Amino acid sequence: MTSLPSHFCVALLAAGISTGALADLLSPVGAWNTIDDETKKPKSVVRIVEKDGVYAGTVEKIFDPAKQDSKCDECAGDDPRKGKPVIGMTILTGLKPNGDNVYAGGTILDPANGKTYNAKVTVIEGGKKLEMRGSILFIGRTQTWVRAE
Repeated sequence: MTSLPSHFCVALLAAGISTGALADLLSPVGAWNTIDDETKKPKSVVRIVEKDGVYAGTVEKIFDPAKQDSKCDECAGDDPRKGKPVIGMTILTGLKPNGDNVYAGGTILDPANGKTYNAKVTVIEGGKKLEMRGSILFIGRTQTWVRAE
């Protein structure tokens, strides 16, 4: 993250918000509600954590009661996640900072189809949402996730 202008920092401090707290808001770290592309309803909760400058996300919750016991049956045969429960599964791996509020260079697994895509995350709307872009070459899709906490 680039440094903030001094007048902006003074305004944040006057409002009781530290630059560290702002950095936390503009980070992907935390719990996120994934939103279904078709129904526009929350699908799952993915918690993103940072370790040694690398970000990863794990499925914590699935909202659809009928899918609570979902497994990654479609994962490739050599993927260690094949046949494993989706809840508790790390689906987002290897993201690193790549500019202001952008994290890229990682991959995301879609457990529904077992495919892995290049991943890019952009934190938007002051940290309230993030855009998750999954792609293979130039083909892909973007979902907007909403901060759950």
